[in-house]
Amino acid sequence: MEIRPLTFEAYDSIIVIWQRADLSFRIEGRDSRKMMRREFENNPDLIIGAFEKGELVGVIIGTDDGRKGWINRLAVEPNFRRKGVAKELISALEEALKKRGRRIFCTLVEDWNKASLSLFKNAGYLKHEDIFYLSKRENEDV
Repeated sequence: MEIRPLTFEAYDSIIVIWQRADLSFRIEGRDSRKMMRREFENNPDLIIGAFEKGELVGVIIGTDDGRKGWINRLAVEPNFRRKGVAKELISALEEALKKRGRRIFCTLVEDWNKASLSLFKNAGYLKHEDIFYLSKRENEDV
């Protein structure tokens, strides 16, 4: 398996991975071609793919808020799950964030997503029962 940063040319392949992984995303908003182009320009080291025999089989997108590194949009092709792909992607993103000086890594996982909760727990992440996620959105696509 090869793990490496992606370029914007991978955008369509990323969308396919998200679809096959049943990941919710906002194609008309924050995950649109325009918005993702900006992510690639601003954070080229934080959009990472996993390749098997040249085929993109997993993707992870990170963000850096200046204090914490955030894991977003981790998705692996269903046929490649439970083979260590997600753990490799998490590790690669953590290393990229460490190079930026980040030492705290966070992710948000929906309560029904037991597989992701287990994955992150196994990767050393702690579930906080005392934190509530609140958001205010201009519209549902942002």
